[in-house]
Amino acid sequence: MDNALRIGLIGGKLGHSYSPEIHALLGMTYPYELREVAPAEIGAFLDTNPYDGFNVTIPYKKDIIPYLCGMSETAARLGSVNTVLRTPDGWWGDNTDYDGFTYMVRRTGYHVRGKKAVVIGSGGVSPTVAAVLSDLGAAPVVVLSHKDNTPEMRSLHADARVVVNTSPVGMYPNNGTSPVPADAFPAMECALDLIYNPFETAFLADARERGCVTESGISMLVAQAKRGAELFTGTDLDDALCDRVTAHMIASRRNLILIGMPGCGKSTVGRQAAKRLGRAFVDLDAEIEAAAGKPIPQIFAEDGEEGFRALEHRVISEVCRRSSLVIATGGGCVTRRENYRPMAQNGVLLWLHRDIAQLPTKGRPLSQKHTPAALYEVRRPLYEAFADTKVDNSETITKAVEQVLAAFSAVPDRLRT
Repeated sequence: MDNALRIGLIGGKLGHSYSPEIHALLGMTYPYELREVAPAEIGAFLDTNPYDGFNVTIPYKKDIIPYLCGMSETAARLGSVNTVLRTPDGWWGDNTDYDGFTYMVRRTGYHVRGKKAVVIGSGGVSPTVAAVLSDLGAAPVVVLSHKDNTPEMRSLHADARVVVNTSPVGMYPNNGTSPVPADAFPAMECALDLIYNPFETAFLADARERGCVTESGISMLVAQAKRGAELFTGTDLDDALCDRVTAHMIASRRNLILIGMPGCGKSTVGRQAAKRLGRAFVDLDAEIEAAAGKPIPQIFAEDGEEGFRALEHRVISEVCRRSSLVIATGGGCVTRRENYRPMAQNGVLLWLHRDIAQLPTKGRPLSQKHTPAALYEVRRPLYEAFADTKVDNSETITKAVEQVLAAFSAVPDRLRT
């Protein structure tokens, strides 16, 4: 039984790894432990560790090779190992990143054969990505290292149909950055990003808004883990597991974000929804007040609406880079288009709607300055543009919470729509 096995992951700085959860979701019952190992400790670790097998991440995918008694043909060809098994003859290596990226490409439904591909970044998993693309028939496949990622070099490959980011640019906590300008590859049809936190990087958001096929690195992470689990246990797993586990990983981490008119019940409904989901609740208005050290009416009075909106954007960008939250926004967050990307990168945006006659105005600067009806006419198209779906809150709070939770579960992964 696999619960008799002992499996781990070694690397330089592991932080919070998704791997233990993914292996458990794949049905594995073995313990999956995280071990940070210094470069000078690799030899000693291999001599003394208790594992039957382990995964390898940065920076040891090449460093581990001299310590192995052998490796798979794929690992030898790529010069990179991310899965190590104990054998009677010693440690044996394989590369399941190849399987993971192959699944990621095929999951998109986009056919790369005969298409020019550009791989951004030359370190880590880049050679594996280039090899998979070539094996799937992409041609030519061009790798742009950090020093080659210049306007001049990109212009030489403006006809690329497939672009893959293997660099860490745009990864949490540096959300919102992209390894290339939005218009760098005008012929691009398919954009893949190996980053999985956030689920939708700025690179992928730019590509999706242009109508490209897009895919996040979470699917690759799951698929390479599935192949690793097969190697550890000597069993074959159903390929459909990859889709199910990928969907679970996204659903369990994406934020539930409520937008809507001031007084529509976002905070009340959000708190109860968070309690039902077992998640933390964040009221962005409260976060803004804490950041400013004064209440919102005072911010408007002293700094004006522009000062308030600038602070609101900073708070939204900071809070929404986190995951697994229920977030209630201010009613006017939709008036600044730049707020959409930070919220959408890890979140489902639900427009909580209440009849205008039921909206309170006390303590709400803009609701006092403008009638709710006038404010609604301005903001209605903005809520429609931001929202993934609309939820009614004109009856009981309990019913609104039920509808919010149902809508949250029903909204598909943004990259799959």
